Order: sequence, then C-alpha cells, then structure tokens
Amino acid sequence: MSETHRSGCPINLTLELLGDRWSLIVIRDIMFGDRRRYRELLMRSEEGIASNVLADRLKRLLAAGLLTKARDPGHRQSGLYTLTEPAIQLLPVLAQMGAWGRRHAPASRELSIRAQLLEEGGPAMWEAVMTELRAAHLGGPPAKTSALLQLQAAFEAIMAEGAAPG
Repeated sequence: MSETHRSGCPINLTLELLGDRWSLIVIRDIMFGDRRRYRELLMRSEEGIASNVLADRLKRLLAAGLLTKARDPGHRQSGLYTLTEPAIQLLPVLAQMGAWGRRHAPASRELSIRAQLLEEGGPAMWEAVMTELRAAHLGGPPAKTSALLQLQAAFEAIMAEGAAPG
C-alpha cells in the first residue's frame, strides 16, 4: 500500500514526517541528551512528554527509519534506541532551529548554550558532532575530540552558575 502525500515538495515531505509537536524533540533528546531508553526519554523530558505520546512517536520514528531499536544488553526488558544516518543528518536542521529560536523566542540561557555553540561552531562543529554520533550509534570510527562533551560541559557550567550563591 503506497502512502499518499500532499505534494512531492521536499519541505512538505519533511514536515509530513517530522512536523508534529514531538518527533524532533525525541530525536534531540537522543542526540544531545544521550537518552536511549524509553524510561530516560520519558522521565528526563524537559517538555513533559506523555507516555502514550512518546510510545507513538518512537513507533513512528522507527517506521520512518530514523531510529532503530535493539535489546539493551544491560537490561533484558529494556530496548535501546539508536539514531540512523538520516536522523544524524538532521543535526544541521536542529542547529539552525536552535539558532533561530535563540534570536526570535524567549529561550532560556541554560537551554540555549548548546544552540549557541553549534551556531558559533558552524558546519565544522556540526560535522564533528555528526562524526561522534556516528561512532556512538552506528559503530563508526571514534572522534579525535568530543564535541558532544564540549556541549555538555558548557551546559553544566551554565547550570552551576545558576546554582551558585550569588
């Protein structure tokens, strides 16, 4: 059975696949938050995704080929979600969305730091992060330095500033 689309426009096709309220958030959390288990995605969601919505989005992303799911070797009853190459290639889109959101929406400082570093680092940083994601999710060659750790360290530094007595 063939799927019907409103049009063959690549923007329309992308929105049909990813344009709901949660799909890119789930990909973001797997990509930047290293949340690869259902429970991590559910419990650590800044936006408070509902369990039925998360289950539906994971099912859609699996069907679309943006995620794969394997048994978690550390826990028999848990699945481990993995980004596919097409999902990893969404990183520049997410970086641009973050840059736009920083300029045009009331983004918080702590949740903007990764977007700021990705914007400032540009395509070279995006490629470094994608290389690291390929190593972590697809078994690619390891990165020489960790761009993801740099993003996480910047986030933790901002969070520590907010927690420090002032």
